[in-house]
Amino acid sequence: MEYVTQDDKDRLEKELKERIHRRKELSDRIGRAREMGDLKENAEYHAAREDQGMNEARIHDLEEKLANVVIADTEEVPDDMVFVGSTVRLKDMDSGKEESYKLVGEMTGSFVDDVMEVTPSSNLGLGLIKARVGETIRVDLPRGVKTYEILEIM
Repeated sequence: MEYVTQDDKDRLEKELKERIHRRKELSDRIGRAREMGDLKENAEYHAAREDQGMNEARIHDLEEKLANVVIADTEEVPDDMVFVGSTVRLKDMDSGKEESYKLVGEMTGSFVDDVMEVTPSSNLGLGLIKARVGETIRVDLPRGVKTYEILEIM
């Protein structure tokens, strides 16, 4: 079970629909490449088959992910508590540096307004989930243990 926002789920469903629609295009591409002759040395055929395989693998991943997602109900979450969908400003207690993070159900790869995405399953995400403004959290990161103060939920 994985918690995601409604926007995350909508984005995953849209990608799944697009990839399913793409099956016909890839099949046609393979058919055209097959007509070119010898399949052993037909680069277009092999490229089309590889694209088809990657598309099918992503469809499988998306279907599996969507079967196990739960929409995070943020209506019942207090305003000062971090939950999926929250953007928080943290202060690194060692360096004093402040950084913003968004707790997302599914990474988008977006770097809007210098806000880094973290998932609830990451070490930082686990430390943030259900923490409150003013609390200090201790997180075991690959570069060592870090301590952060939660300054604000934006």
